[in-house]
Amino acid sequence: MAGRHILAVIPARYQSSRLPGKPLLPIGGKTMLERVYCRVRQARLVSRTVIATDDQRIFDAARAFDAEVYLTDPGHNSGTDRVAEVAARFPEADIIVNVQGDEPFIEPQAIEQAIQPLLDSASAPVSTLKTALRSRQQAEDPNVVKVVTDRAGRALYFSRACVPYIRDAAEAGRVSFYKHLGLYVYERDFLLRFPGLPRGPLEALEKLEQLRVLENGYAIQVVETAWDSVGVDTEADLEEARRLVAAATELSAAADEGAAQ
Repeated sequence: MAGRHILAVIPARYQSSRLPGKPLLPIGGKTMLERVYCRVRQARLVSRTVIATDDQRIFDAARAFDAEVYLTDPGHNSGTDRVAEVAARFPEADIIVNVQGDEPFIEPQAIEQAIQPLLDSASAPVSTLKTALRSRQQAEDPNVVKVVTDRAGRALYFSRACVPYIRDAAEAGRVSFYKHLGLYVYERDFLLRFPGLPRGPLEALEKLEQLRVLENGYAIQVVETAWDSVGVDTEADLEEARRLVAAATELSAAADEGAAQ
């Protein structure tokens, strides 16, 4: 990693159609944003972690837990545009990690797995993660983004639909479905070019900005990981996140009590 400065940026916006103020919602005594920030800072390959927001409430909350945070242009169309604006302020950062602000359980090891391809090779300007889905029901859920890759692990397509499609039932046992984890690692020069790339019809249809990379002829390296992540998009997701934190807290307390006896 000699000579590589890796900047992690967490884009966070207040407005959300399903969960307004989502980054500031409490989960087990901490805001969701603070949980994401603390997880990212545990990734050993990351040199520096900052938050990017267009909202003063999020800015103030981030400062309250001593995070490094920057206000950005409120007119950005995507989180990646916000990340690019902040990355431009750090000329020493040659690799930038975009970690979604609604992933309170993101694994530091998974972040490191996503970074590794850009340390090993510059053959693709972007890398991301996938994890195996456990059920056909998950594969058919439009809220779960799927990815299919070639033999070298490069993305062929991302979709909300169930891909690949199984035409012959006899082939079903040979098919694996993969969930795309919304974490991206960019080479600096590509990230700064990304906001200027034209949006194509596939991105418009699927509402998936990673398709802009593919539609403009660039490659995305996809790393398979055993880690999954619980993104928080709905009230049900929020309750599940709170349940998981409460269960983990109880388990830790029980272990401490057992060790003290």
